[in-house]
Amino acid sequence: MAKQVRKKATPAEKGTQNAVSSTGLKYADKSAGQPELISIFETLKKLLLPYVKGPIKLRGGDGGQMTLVSEKEIEIAGRKRKEIWFAAILIQKGYVGFYYMPVYVESEIKKIFEPELLKLLKGKSCFHIKKLDTQIISQIKSSLRLGYDMYKKVGWV
Repeated sequence: MAKQVRKKATPAEKGTQNAVSSTGLKYADKSAGQPELISIFETLKKLLLPYVKGPIKLRGGDGGQMTLVSEKEIEIAGRKRKEIWFAAILIQKGYVGFYYMPVYVESEIKKIFEPELLKLLKGKSCFHIKKLDTQIISQIKSSLRLGYDMYKKVGWV
């Protein structure tokens, strides 16, 4: 008899009762502030969508998760790769994770982040977004533009 493999839940699905918002996104209805995270996700999604062009493809976009991946074959440090991630967003329990991969291309890139955005950085490439204001939106927008230009310069898009 074959062993059944259970699909692992994503962080956005863990602990949820599959409550669905008017936009169709799932969120944990027991967690305070979760419905507000949906509007943050949707705002960030609008900032990411203009970069879906050329080799950059959209993965996800609903269910509280979205990833932009350059599907151009490249070589990094002598290793061939079929794709490289550009940015992603994911609704977590108490925040929306904004994953910004260009920091791995240029470690000094952190110096360009304004203090408001930099204080949301947890780890090397993940920003925990709990509230959005015009400053943060503007800073994310300019970071995406800079990251795209950097990927273009090294031939990844």
